[in-house]
Amino acid sequence: MESSRISLRPFKLSDVEDFMSWAGDDRVTRYLRWNTITSREEAFKYLKEVAIPHPWRRSICLDDRSIGYISVKPESGDDRCRAHIGYALGWEYWGQGIVTVALKMALSIVFKEFQDLVRVQALVEVENKGSQRVLEKVGFLKEGLLRKYGFNKGEVRDMFIYGFLSTDPIPD
Repeated sequence: MESSRISLRPFKLSDVEDFMSWAGDDRVTRYLRWNTITSREEAFKYLKEVAIPHPWRRSICLDDRSIGYISVKPESGDDRCRAHIGYALGWEYWGQGIVTVALKMALSIVFKEFQDLVRVQALVEVENKGSQRVLEKVGFLKEGLLRKYGFNKGEVRDMFIYGFLSTDPIPD
């Protein structure tokens, strides 16, 4: 995949159809905390009330068409030195290196935009091997196993925690 075709930008309400195509897929939302989007109205409401007002949620775009998202949520107060990162990508784009490129872009931006940010961390379910590979390719360090840590889709699940520091090099 040519990295010049991949971009990050804020969501727009006009993304609703593209958003539905991937957010309405159970394969994509399997490891997400939010449920599969099932209607145009629900997609529109999610974009308007969650995605657009979020402090840093960007659409992963291929030729400016929304095919996924990256979200960086900084903590507040004394914990503003760290942020959580999450992402998802339309199923038909898996395995093409798109999220790897998008994560590298996001890291280079958020460490500049959030002055106090020193650490970005990701929580990944043990079963989600694809996401683990992506994080490792981007330079995240697997720091440990958090047993029975995250509640998702009706179950408490084991999670790996990955970290990336502002001083870590972003691989080419």
